[in-house]
Amino acid sequence: MEKVKVYLDNCVYNRPFDDQTQIMISLETEAKRHIQKLIIEKKIDLVCSFINRFENSKDKRPLSRNSINSFFVNATLYIDYSGATTVGKRASEIMKAGIKMKDAYHIACAIEGCCKYFITTDKPLLKYKRDEIIICSPIQFLDYYGEEKNG
Repeated sequence: MEKVKVYLDNCVYNRPFDDQTQIMISLETEAKRHIQKLIIEKKIDLVCSFINRFENSKDKRPLSRNSINSFFVNATLYIDYSGATTVGKRASEIMKAGIKMKDAYHIACAIEGCCKYFITTDKPLLKYKRDEIIICSPIQFLDYYGEEKNG
């Protein structure tokens, strides 16, 4: 069985650095940590992209920026800007649905990388639907993954 490919947008990577006194943020952080464990254990494959690196490079907090950057080495596939022609076209199409530019590029890169899941904590993105990919929160992903694994 082929491993599941996932793409995490930057809000998911940053979840552990958010205010953990809010229960939803705390739960999403734990789910994100479990997803990272699955990636490190090579039970699922991570796809990363130029837009992940770009957004992370703009983070003013050295601790989160460096921590996230060091996790990118776990990616089994990297979507580079040099091959962004199809990514750019797809992102433009996604933006027509009202999705912001960077978010559209994240989704387009995930689709380009043949990911089954795009994982985000961004509420407007969680409402967006695409036939090619399942857009879900870290908590929802663990539910889907458990069903798939036990399927």
